Amino acid sequence: MLSDDAANHVGRVMRMQVGQQVLLFDGSNVEFPAVISSASKKSVAVEIQARVEHSIESPLDIHLGQVISRGDKMEFTIQKSVELGVNTITPLISERCGVKLNAERFEKKLEQWQKIAIAACEQCGRNVVPTIRPVMKLEQWCAEEYDGLKLNLHPRAHYSINTLPTPVTKVRLLIGPEGGLSAEEISMTEQYKFDEILLGPRVLRTETTAMTAITALQVRFGDLG
Repeated sequence: MLSDDAANHVGRVMRMQVGQQVLLFDGSNVEFPAVISSASKKSVAVEIQARVEHSIESPLDIHLGQVISRGDKMEFTIQKSVELGVNTITPLISERCGVKLNAERFEKKLEQWQKIAIAACEQCGRNVVPTIRPVMKLEQWCAEEYDGLKLNLHPRAHYSINTLPTPVTKVRLLIGPEGGLSAEEISMTEQYKFDEILLGPRVLRTETTAMTAITALQVRFGDLG
């Protein structure tokens, strides 16, 4: 029996019927070809036909630290970064973060963001669902131990993604809010050994910055050609 969300997607959104084939996954690089055996408005049952190990994960592990953006921009960033192969996303609170919610509201947002990540995997064919971590303060996230490359995008940086040393297999990528990081926060990221890099001569919106940086990293070090 499929979960409520999956059953709703198959039965109501896709309007699939008994006898049609579906491809299921459990988040562990395993896929399960199946056939719908019964379907109603409330539930969908399937018969598993096989168990197939199949990975389309990028060789580049990206942990995105995204300062929470207003409206549906955060949802857009999560959706598209999952499609582009990000492995982990941590929503961050910074000095200029425009979103002010209490702990309960953030918990509901977290559930919503995880559902968006799952739906993005269904759309793009990933069978490993990225983790959406609990909301953290910016400095707390920057201070975490990390054995990969740590990057902070800055319009006045002297280096670009194309000038980064190779090989790179793990990246922690920080994307600031609409108003950018404060001078104190930029100094703090330097203290925690984040390298500043430049994407280009134009100042991009926060959601555009995330997508552009992830794409450039995947082209340089991952599986986008």
